[in-house]
Amino acid sequence: MEERAAAGGAIDVSVVVPLLNEEETLRELKRGVTEQFDRGGWSGEILFVDDGSKDGSFDQIEEMAAQDPRVVGIRFRRNFGKAAALAAGFDEARGRIVITMDADLQDDPAEIPRLVGKIEEGLDVVSGWKKKRHDPISKTLPSKLFNWVTAKLTGISIHDFNCGLKGYRGEVVREIDLYGELHRYIPALAAWKGFRVGEIEVTHHPRRFGKSKYGARRFLNGFLDLLTVMLLTKYTLKPLHLFGMVGTALGLVGAAISIYMVSLKLRFGDIQGRVPLLSLGVLLIIMGMQFLSTGLLAEMIASHRAGGKRGYTVERKLGR
Repeated sequence: MEERAAAGGAIDVSVVVPLLNEEETLRELKRGVTEQFDRGGWSGEILFVDDGSKDGSFDQIEEMAAQDPRVVGIRFRRNFGKAAALAAGFDEARGRIVITMDADLQDDPAEIPRLVGKIEEGLDVVSGWKKKRHDPISKTLPSKLFNWVTAKLTGISIHDFNCGLKGYRGEVVREIDLYGELHRYIPALAAWKGFRVGEIEVTHHPRRFGKSKYGARRFLNGFLDLLTVMLLTKYTLKPLHLFGMVGTALGLVGAAISIYMVSLKLRFGDIQGRVPLLSLGVLLIIMGMQFLSTGLLAEMIASHRAGGKRGYTVERKLGR
């Protein structure tokens, strides 16, 4: 482990645990995490972020915090979602390495040293891969589809974007802005900023308490947020590339239809009753022009917001 900083209260490892109605699991999870701190000889902290629980979860956190100064508790006024809970934990985390894990005991604290080790080897983000999952097929099958599509579209070759067990170099969590359901895409957002992303297989345990918060709505929201990530990572500084590509394609199809209509008019003296097709051609040309106009406006906005900023991040600088 890197030499500890004398100032600023920096510590070795922060573990951020977002939770919702998990009162049965918190003490066992805390015990497992602190055992890893002791075995590794690390200074550490556990940040429990209560995302609007209705049970006694925060009472458990209060008791643990009173007994152990390594426990930090954050409680939301209502349920804001996992991304918000992680963002709150990241804001408070003081560790040079930050680990995230779910509170349901399906993530194994014994994996923490392996995540830390991969980061010490040079990775900036290490994502867990639950290769052998103990979940019903109604959860695993959609998750596999989601992960496959996400990997293809983002170009990030990891198998499990949904895994809550991840490790980050401290500067990564301070660079990423989370909202909505974007917590699933932190590896993609980090890779876009130039951080090194990797993956390890991790142990996954069956759920022993409570019930899963996963549902069809989260699955749909995940795909909608994937579109957001694509825009943020690939087209933020060049929106005309996206809108222009779509607009050009629509315009070309519309132009081809219009040329065909003109050829019919010249050949037969009328368009042979193909009024709907003519209308479609005109509509596609108009839509193409609208997409191009929108792209130009977005390009102007992006240029204005960027100002004198550069579209890159610097890892190290030597000399002048």
